[in-house]
Amino acid sequence: MRIIFFTGAGISAESGLRTFRASDGLWEEHRIEDVATPEAFAKDPARVLRFYDERRAQVIEAVPNEAHLAIAELHQHASVAVITQNVDDLHERAGSKDVLHLHGEILKCRSTKDPRLVQPVKGISLKLGDQCPLGSQLRPHIVWFGEEVPQLQEAARLIAGADLLVIVGTSLQVWPAAGLAHEAPAHAKIVLIDPGDMPAIARVIHWKENATTGVPKLAKQLIG
Repeated sequence: MRIIFFTGAGISAESGLRTFRASDGLWEEHRIEDVATPEAFAKDPARVLRFYDERRAQVIEAVPNEAHLAIAELHQHASVAVITQNVDDLHERAGSKDVLHLHGEILKCRSTKDPRLVQPVKGISLKLGDQCPLGSQLRPHIVWFGEEVPQLQEAARLIAGADLLVIVGTSLQVWPAAGLAHEAPAHAKIVLIDPGDMPAIARVIHWKENATTGVPKLAKQLIG
């Protein structure tokens, strides 16, 4: 059985991370337009870099929770891959090996001249004047609003090969990632684990539970 986990902000929230905008449209008290767009970086790069320094520090302090650990344990019993909308490394620290980050990785940075030049952030901070090997400013390795999602096609390919698609901690409201669930093949079972109310979706079995309770329960069933 090929199992694909598609995870969103809800799974990281249970480790104390607010990885996306709140109901008031703000992200950690900042307007999205001021800190998470190419235009914001062009206008005030120092402000954007400070914002991601703060988020990076939070990620480093966070620890994987029971949901991350349960997914990692499943790697020992089945063919498992993880597609995540989150930019933290909690899946990797829990032990998952095959993780695709749709929206980038906050512990990495990349060249503003050549986006293929990606490297780890040294420490917590990324500052004005930090340069890539080509001599251009480094920026967070994050897919900002208004930018293409380069891993989208690979994510669709993975989901198209799933026998079981498990969607965890996402309301399926963020596009284009939200459309990925439709890539699951006709024979695949789809389970959505999220405590919120969701509209009925054909083929989707909704477990109305938090990630830290629902994912370990599902993993136990699959291992058993």
